[in-house]
Amino acid sequence: MTTTSRNRVLSAEELERFGTELDAVRARTAAQLGQRDADYIRAIVASVRYTGFAGRALLMLGAIAGAFLPGVLVPAWIGGTLLLALSKILENMELGHNVMHGQYDWMRDPHLDGKTYEWDIAGTSDNWRKTHNYQHHTWTNVRGMDDDIGYGLLRLFPEQRWKPYYLFQPLVAVIFALLFEWGVAIQDLRLGRWWIGKTTTAQLRKHFRPVGRKMARQVLKDYVFFPLLAGPFFLPVLLGNIVANVLRNLWTYTVIFCGHFTADAETFSKESVAGESRGHWYLRQLRGSSNLSGGKLMDLMTGNLSHQIEHHFFPDIPAHRYAAIAVDVRDICARYGQHYNTGSLPRQFGQVIWRILRHALPSRPPAKKTRRLARAQA
Repeated sequence: MTTTSRNRVLSAEELERFGTELDAVRARTAAQLGQRDADYIRAIVASVRYTGFAGRALLMLGAIAGAFLPGVLVPAWIGGTLLLALSKILENMELGHNVMHGQYDWMRDPHLDGKTYEWDIAGTSDNWRKTHNYQHHTWTNVRGMDDDIGYGLLRLFPEQRWKPYYLFQPLVAVIFALLFEWGVAIQDLRLGRWWIGKTTTAQLRKHFRPVGRKMARQVLKDYVFFPLLAGPFFLPVLLGNIVANVLRNLWTYTVIFCGHFTADAETFSKESVAGESRGHWYLRQLRGSSNLSGGKLMDLMTGNLSHQIEHHFFPDIPAHRYAAIAVDVRDICARYGQHYNTGSLPRQFGQVIWRILRHALPSRPPAKKTRRLARAQA
């Protein structure tokens, strides 16, 4: 881990106090959890259900009615597709992602159990809990330990070794964004290891079975079952489902990349996290994360990952509380001289695009890198 001009070097004593203050923020918030939080997540469940039903109904009825009243088809299709996309975004980000982090396990509601919840996406929840909840949140932006750094496809930091393949990454990034749920679905298969012979075909086949079953269910649900409900008018329904999923993929990709790969986001070596203290862990989460400004609507549509810093600090705290928590977090960061990375969606995503384009070409870490944080704090 390295220090930058935007972050003050902390002494060992300061680092300990930094971690203690953030632990206290978490403890205060956890002690307040109750009916308000239960009502909130159940309202999200209802919103996902009703927008999904309305979207699918509009698509089907619009397709059937459009055969006889052509003027009905286009507005019904647009409305139905957007409502279905909204339902999928809310389910993916504010419901599924947050529930699977165990944010509502204290409710003892079997439908909101983080260990068993299965979401509306091509990837399995079990794989996500492994690659995201454990690997990513434990080793955030640690090279060689966090597979989310470029997802094995993209070079986003100069510390990643350059290969000629990366010249094509602007195109790869676009394809990955369009098919994001499928990329996430196969992430834990580690196809690169199979390609170079470190995993046998038999092992890959065994690992793929649950993933393949989940993929098949998603394809049958969105691209066979619901379109066929419209009978001979299935084509607009099929197209609406495809577009809704693509819109969800594009939005999810944008939010996640803005949360991890802006200009100020850092990556860390394995050596820098050896013997990591609680305060050191918080500092790494802070420096590997980026927030999005935009208010309550942005918070809702991102599953509150607009507060990625707070999410990395407290992944098991209900995400709708992050906006309030952020007030305390920003104050703590300011007092300890630590940069709190936040900005508008256009600004942050512009920096992501810059990373994708710049590091498609050979690049090296800046020559003037200050000493490792762990050393500076010794």
